[in-house]
Amino acid sequence: MIDIAVRDLVKEYEVGQPVLNGLTFQVDTGERVGILGRNGAGKTTLFRILTGQEEADSGQVIIPAGKRLGLISQIPVYPAGYTVEDVLRTAFDDLKAMEQEMEALSDQLAGGDAQLLAQYDRLQAAYETGGGYEIETRLEKICSGLGISKDFRAKDFAQLSGGEKTRINLARLILVDTEILLLDEPTNHLDLHATEWLEDYVSHYKGTVLVISHDRYFLDKTISRVVELKDGKAEFYSGNYSFYAVEKEKRYLEQLRQYKKEQAELQRLSDTVRMMHEHNTEHLNKRAFSIEKRMAKLNQTARPDRVKKLKAKFGQAEFHADDLLSLRDLSKTFGERTLFHDVTLRLEDGDRVALLGDNGTGKSTLLKIILGEEPQDGGVVKQGITVKTGYLPQQIRFAHPERSLYDTMIYDAGCDAQQARDRLGRFLFQGEDVFKPVSVLSGGEQSRLRLCMLMDEKVNFLILDEPTNHLDLDSREWIEEAVEEYEGALLFVSHDRYFIDRFATRIWTLENGVITDFRGDYAAYQAWRERQKQLAPPPKPQKEEKVKKEKPKRTGGTKQLKKDLAAAEKRMEKLDQLMETLNAEKEAAASDYQKLQELAEQEAEYTAEYDALMEKWEVLSEAIAAEEG
Repeated sequence: MIDIAVRDLVKEYEVGQPVLNGLTFQVDTGERVGILGRNGAGKTTLFRILTGQEEADSGQVIIPAGKRLGLISQIPVYPAGYTVEDVLRTAFDDLKAMEQEMEALSDQLAGGDAQLLAQYDRLQAAYETGGGYEIETRLEKICSGLGISKDFRAKDFAQLSGGEKTRINLARLILVDTEILLLDEPTNHLDLHATEWLEDYVSHYKGTVLVISHDRYFLDKTISRVVELKDGKAEFYSGNYSFYAVEKEKRYLEQLRQYKKEQAELQRLSDTVRMMHEHNTEHLNKRAFSIEKRMAKLNQTARPDRVKKLKAKFGQAEFHADDLLSLRDLSKTFGERTLFHDVTLRLEDGDRVALLGDNGTGKSTLLKIILGEEPQDGGVVKQGITVKTGYLPQQIRFAHPERSLYDTMIYDAGCDAQQARDRLGRFLFQGEDVFKPVSVLSGGEQSRLRLCMLMDEKVNFLILDEPTNHLDLDSREWIEEAVEEYEGALLFVSHDRYFIDRFATRIWTLENGVITDFRGDYAAYQAWRERQKQLAPPPKPQKEEKVKKEKPKRTGGTKQLKKDLAAAEKRMEKLDQLMETLNAEKEAAASDYQKLQELAEQEAEYTAEYDALMEKWEVLSEAIAAEEG
């Protein structure tokens, strides 16, 4: 069954320059598709057309009637005073409306009206199917996975940052349980923990998913097909991102080989035609004209293009630093909150350290303390006298955003006119673009300009705070090549697991105010973390508050109560069977830790559902006994 059909879609913002130019593709039910393409290729425009925020100039978008579609990047406007909790609970508006209607009907059922009983039964079935009895369980599960605490849920939604609003809207959209999910850079404002949770959610999501993302790990984990937007049309790849990257290069090389072959044939035919015309006979002239027609067709084949590579390297000091960096008993608090304490670490020449931790734990603050931009509350930061530091901040700011790129390089980077032109050109700022004000640049372009200013500095200690943020896939690959060639010490904060996996030889993890120092790459670090989880003692069961059991509000006799009781018993029997199957699978997967983890999560879900049904069974049994007594 087709969930989305896009046919001959055309959209242009400037006359004669279509963003989408006859775009055609379809997505089947349950598919997970990555929408890729250069910045400006029309990916977000496509999503906005799919959700009805924009209209195409021509073409069709066909989505089956009744299919609910949700877009992560679209943040609705909520009434003034709405808290995060209020926003999250709007996901259940339809269910709450059903609940209120059921309550209203329950007051009228004492008379035994068959029509009202049937209406109530239909409502109750729809309410149960829609997850009405699991609202609180679903809410807690999603909030836990995305790191939305109880305290945070009390905050005013309007006062949140853009990233925080995106995270809350992501949670809300998941709670709505749409059949088609559109994810536009969903991991941009998520830490590693939340990103991994989202990956798992999307992997088990039963509906259809379309993803725009520059997170290559996320794409590899979540998609099975790629639709690349190129020149306003679609190119198709059957596989995840890694397959796409390899296949795209293969296609380019094959197209280039075919182009060169045709060019060689054109040259041969051109020489033949010239010789025929030189003989100037009627027969040969006719043959020459025939060959020229063939040449005209070959000439229509354009040389295949590929994205221009940025050609620059990090400037490196000719000397290595002694006593590069040492931290002793470092501490920092904000108000009553301690970010970290008693941090004692030493960074050595050649180290490549990834500083990891959830959002808000203090990673960027620690970098600023090391750089001398933020004072510590206690402890000592010591750097060697030969250390020359280069720094790329997470939030890119320019002292004079009204200046052009050209003037910024001259006044802020100390370049002469030719150096400014040359360096900007290496970063693909060319022609009249160099005279744009910095203030009109996109986030990715501002990152690229800051890198342009940083690259030629002679440094032996490089600090990068989220270096791949706002960069497209091609720019991410370029900066990785530049970091690969850099030989000095590197300290970086990143949620880009591809970047971490490629460069980290040492991991500092900031959790609960303490930094753990792990010497090894990211794969070894992940394996170590899993071993620590296995060795950790199980958490003590928390004393649960006794929940007051509410009697069903329906007063229409015992028939429905017995029906509900039978349904609960049937489901409990089914869960018993599922648990038996699960235990057999656990025995078969005894040496597969990842599989055991998945089975343990499934077992927890079954157990929670069984406990809830048991409680419901007790309530129904008591109600039946009361009515029959």
